[in-house]
Amino acid sequence: MPRPLIADEIRALEANGNVASDWSGVFVSDPFCPDALRHNRFDGKVVLGVFDSSITHSSLALPEGITHSWLRDCAIADHCAIHQVRLLSGCGVGAGATLFDIGELSASSDAPFPTAEVMNENGCRAVRLFPGMTVADAYLWAKYRGRNRLMQRLDEFASAMPQHRYVGAAAQIMHCQCLRNSWVVSSAEAPTVIDGATAIDSSVIGFGCHVERGPVLRNTLLGENVHIEDCARINDCVVGDNSTIARCEVGNSIIFPAHEQHHNNSFLIAACVMGQSNLAAGATIGSNHNGRTADGELRAGRGFWPGLCSSFKHPSYFASYCLAAKGDYPNELNITLPFALINNNAAKNQLEVMPAYWWLYNMYALHRNEKKFANRDRRRVAAQHIEFSPLAPDTAEEIMCARELLRHWTEQAYIANVSNRDAAHIEVTANAMEHGKRKVVVLKAAKAYQAYEDMLYYYIGSVLAAKSRDLPSDTLAGTREMAWANLGGQLVAQSDLDAMIKEIEQGSVASWQEVNERLDSLWSDYHARKREHAYRLLCRMCGTKTVTPELWQRALARYDAACRYVAEQVSATRGKDDANPFRRMMYDSDAEMTAVLG
Repeated sequence: MPRPLIADEIRALEANGNVASDWSGVFVSDPFCPDALRHNRFDGKVVLGVFDSSITHSSLALPEGITHSWLRDCAIADHCAIHQVRLLSGCGVGAGATLFDIGELSASSDAPFPTAEVMNENGCRAVRLFPGMTVADAYLWAKYRGRNRLMQRLDEFASAMPQHRYVGAAAQIMHCQCLRNSWVVSSAEAPTVIDGATAIDSSVIGFGCHVERGPVLRNTLLGENVHIEDCARINDCVVGDNSTIARCEVGNSIIFPAHEQHHNNSFLIAACVMGQSNLAAGATIGSNHNGRTADGELRAGRGFWPGLCSSFKHPSYFASYCLAAKGDYPNELNITLPFALINNNAAKNQLEVMPAYWWLYNMYALHRNEKKFANRDRRRVAAQHIEFSPLAPDTAEEIMCARELLRHWTEQAYIANVSNRDAAHIEVTANAMEHGKRKVVVLKAAKAYQAYEDMLYYYIGSVLAAKSRDLPSDTLAGTREMAWANLGGQLVAQSDLDAMIKEIEQGSVASWQEVNERLDSLWSDYHARKREHAYRLLCRMCGTKTVTPELWQRALARYDAACRYVAEQVSATRGKDDANPFRRMMYDSDAEMTAVLG
């Protein structure tokens, strides 16, 4: 237990250059080592843990103890190294933390929870940030604004959370300009690092994050294992786990896990990007609002990939795994075809969409991304659950809807071209995918329709035959769940989400902790729900209520064929790069190329 100083200890501290406005406000723990504290100032109530001056911390080899620092109204746990902190005020510091060369690390006793105005710049989707908040929590709070009772309950949950700011155990904060009214969540297993002229205000930094080389964060929550680097500027955002943002500007957004944005002139404002995404250099999302107020939004499903120097108007929507080619897209978009390539053909003044592009022509990237996201998941806490597979219940349902759209649009094209029944020469056009009068052309519609079917059989087989190729039990039969919500990377059947929301509104779920426990429970059931969905989807495709042995064998044959196709296309699409003479000309030999590229 901390205790007051005795007279001999005060004299020893003063001999080491320490001063205090009132030594009776300084409390220490035994065994107390006065030699570990040199040239410091203490004001208000300061509680100090145990220091061992023989132990060093971090790559800088700093000794335990406190030197050349000003401490005011704070609590320091055991075995910390605190040196050259010009102001440490109003917060706790966890065991084993390292603080070095910091201008200001402070918190006001009456500072409210920081508020992030996410998804929309008008502030009407604002959420309050707190330690332990997941992307799912933030999205639930920001998205369902039409449910007043839910909003009231979630606000009450936040009000009950403790507001005391702290730096977590084993955190390393070095060469930082200021860290004000914020939390740094850290542990010995998942230490958080903040380094290099960083400025952080009213934010929450999660387990295992790295914030380095001059970024500026304000009203922002970082999930677990997030890297913010190289002068990135982020405000009013929630950034999901395993994401990396560098050299760019991001504001008023919710970004789901595994987002990549590395380039100097990437710009992302007022968006909800549902993860496993990548913004190329020059991508501009949010600078060209189409309204008279700052209230436009952009929502993009998993796997969103806008190409070099692409720009979009708000509001726009993109289905999962949409790849946008380089270009300035002049109108708002509503791209309802997943796994599509989008191209603004300025020469023909038309929008072109190629459905199932990833499956048909970019299989290596699709296959690599799934492995990449899983391999880069180095989280130790993993409070946010994530579905990494591109083919899952959400994308399967998007494909089902897309097939119906393709069928309808193709029929309309045939009706409009009664004199030309050659499918190869009939132009299929789409409705309601662009806000404007110009033509929207669907490329390779027939081929994409078949590709979508192959993707569904691949999904069904990968789920139902993952452990056994035996006939699935007909206990899986029933009504298919067609609506799935993506809560920060966790897929939840909409009926389950609706039930959870009612539980919150009615009071049976009574805190943010219980919300997350409920999501944990839904994640535990997810594999079974996924099997039910795959089985019922197969029944829908076969026009039956249960799967017979004959239907199952045909489905397995389709799955096996899809597996062979995936393997062939992964090899073929990767092989195109290896055989490209312009790629090979960089290397004098195959050995050099293999050593560099693998």
